[in-house]
Amino acid sequence: MLFSFILHSSIQITRLTITLRRHQQHITERMVRYNKGQVIVPTGGGKTMCMIQDTITTLDSVNNGTTTVVVAPRILLAEQLCSEFMEMIDASHTHIMHVHSGETHHFSTTKADKIHMFANCARTAGENVIIFTTYNSLERVMQADIEVNTIYFDEAHNSVKRNFFPATEHFSYDADRCYFFTATRKTSVTINKPGMNDERVYGQIIARVSAPELVQGGYIIPPRIQAKKFDMHKNARMISCETDAENVIDTIEETDTKKILVCVKTSKQLMNLMATTDFATQLIKRGYSYLYITSKTGAVVDGKKVNREEFFNTLNAWGKDPEKKFVVLHRSILSEGINVSELETVIFMRNMDVIEMTQTIGRVLRLGAESKTYGLCVVPVYSNVGVATARALQTVVDTVFEKGEMLDSVVRR
Repeated sequence: MLFSFILHSSIQITRLTITLRRHQQHITERMVRYNKGQVIVPTGGGKTMCMIQDTITTLDSVNNGTTTVVVAPRILLAEQLCSEFMEMIDASHTHIMHVHSGETHHFSTTKADKIHMFANCARTAGENVIIFTTYNSLERVMQADIEVNTIYFDEAHNSVKRNFFPATEHFSYDADRCYFFTATRKTSVTINKPGMNDERVYGQIIARVSAPELVQGGYIIPPRIQAKKFDMHKNARMISCETDAENVIDTIEETDTKKILVCVKTSKQLMNLMATTDFATQLIKRGYSYLYITSKTGAVVDGKKVNREEFFNTLNAWGKDPEKKFVVLHRSILSEGINVSELETVIFMRNMDVIEMTQTIGRVLRLGAESKTYGLCVVPVYSNVGVATARALQTVVDTVFEKGEMLDSVVRR
């Protein structure tokens, strides 16, 4: 299914073409048929392109202006989604607004009266508005009391959180069209907690793509699990940061890969690795650059503190460089939505819930160089450390990536 359109700029007009994969075409067709529903797509399945094509279809069919809202779990992802949308959408009659506290090149505000004025002025002139926001700031859009024609919830499992659900519920009823995209649903078995199994709010599952379908179609690569066992008999409480550093370095050496994601247990563990051990020195000796980011440490590239924009620009540039060797460490910020297709290996230094583990595995399953035939998921195991993580990882891979089943995270109380 081929769609062509014109992308205007102040200098030239460029003709771009979107070619949808078969499963993406099915999703967009279901979105035309249903005004509300859940779209379940594994990481790497191209759900953003489905949102973009649906937006283009809507903009082409409405002559008097429309308002679209795109909701992301983090400011960074809202900015990334905006960039992807605007690469494809004719901006000559479409106005962009960001509603969050981050920096952006577009108009941005969190004040309800300014949101109201911006959206309504554009609509009065018969122009389109696309609002990029976060779950944390969606309440401000709700308070602005504007007409919303279509709203897309990216990583929609975040919407069930107590602080985010009221605005989610509001737009589920108030928007003309409402779609919830996720690879991993969060459901509930208690009336006291919201869950995506509440069809009054979330609608039914209107489209679902399994991970094996994407592997067989050649759109993602399969995961491979490796438990890296170390001969140690210490009590887990006695494990030192020097031990962590040695074991991660040994694991990196054994993987023999260039681009590695490390998921640390805590920000404190990461800071100890960098400040009290020779971990960074050992990486450099082996030819690796390094980056890390947490909410406490901020963003660091090769020992230099940088802003987030520079961090992610560097991460993307290094990812695209086939010869560049690097290790990127984090606690949770990089678990969902970050697209660095050339990441080859993820090292788990902590256990995770089903959603975060599935999302993290997905970080290394995107297509890259021809030599990249699988995404390597490694768990260092020593004493009692890593045993439960390796077991949980195997369960996720068996259920989601081998059997192709959904593995919801369930709220029970």
